[in-house]
Amino acid sequence: MTTTTPLQNLIRDFIKSKKLDKKFESAALKWFAPLAEQLALHRKSARGPFFVGLNGCQGSGKSTLTAFLVDTLKQVYHLNAHCMSLDDFYLTKSERQTLSRDVHPLFATRGVPGTHDTTLLNSVLVALKDHQYPVEVPIFNKATDDRMHKSGWSAIQQEVDIVLVEGWCWGVGAQESEALTSPVNDLEKENDPNGIWRNYVNQSLINDYLPLYQLMDFWVMLAAPSFSCVYDWRLQQESKLIDALKESNCFDENSQNGIMKPEQIATFIQHYQRLTEHGLATLSNKMDVCLQLDNKRNIINAKGLS
Repeated sequence: MTTTTPLQNLIRDFIKSKKLDKKFESAALKWFAPLAEQLALHRKSARGPFFVGLNGCQGSGKSTLTAFLVDTLKQVYHLNAHCMSLDDFYLTKSERQTLSRDVHPLFATRGVPGTHDTTLLNSVLVALKDHQYPVEVPIFNKATDDRMHKSGWSAIQQEVDIVLVEGWCWGVGAQESEALTSPVNDLEKENDPNGIWRNYVNQSLINDYLPLYQLMDFWVMLAAPSFSCVYDWRLQQESKLIDALKESNCFDENSQNGIMKPEQIATFIQHYQRLTEHGLATLSNKMDVCLQLDNKRNIINAKGLS
């Protein structure tokens, strides 16, 4: 009779709850569980909460990885781990509409640096570092493209050992001014011919995001092979969102619940192309751990994993 370890049971329960492919088990045992152990060891020498930044382009598996790390850190290492997504710190729809009117129309679309409430994110991170509990954390509703009312936010009530912060552009640095001269796709060519949008995004990185990166103690990257994978991965995300909404009886065929059609996704991801490609070209050597993916999201190499 074959026996399973507590870790294997945890992984199999995780696969079932997240409706993942069974191949996740081998990846979790080979890559993700050792990463959790590495983070737990680093936490031992930290004086306060240990902050981990996780970068990965759209659809790379950031949310799945962070959820698994949180479960493992809690159940195997008995650490109070908490995950936050940069997505939950988007500016409200009203604030982005103001930004699109006053700076550039492309800022009506969430995603790029400049569309996050970095002041709010800083206050949450500092409160956690300073043990100022409870800490209220915003929740962004992508179906309505707006931040939920504060009454619906989550709250961290007690001391946190490890905080994971994940985001597609989290950790990405600013570009040199020369790189901003030419558009990288049709969206920029047609909608930002003078570079106002991309220069504002770049300056936002310098002014508002780089200081926040300094609060992180450890960095992890899920590195895609190229930006060309993002479209297919984003389509898969949309399909999963539809399935989840249907399962909860929340899917409305008429409103579509904010679900995008393939042609809308193709346009939407162009907002992300510049900094995704910049991150893929510059971040891997700066990460403490970099997990290199193939176009099917299989990990083919790992740097910094002990």
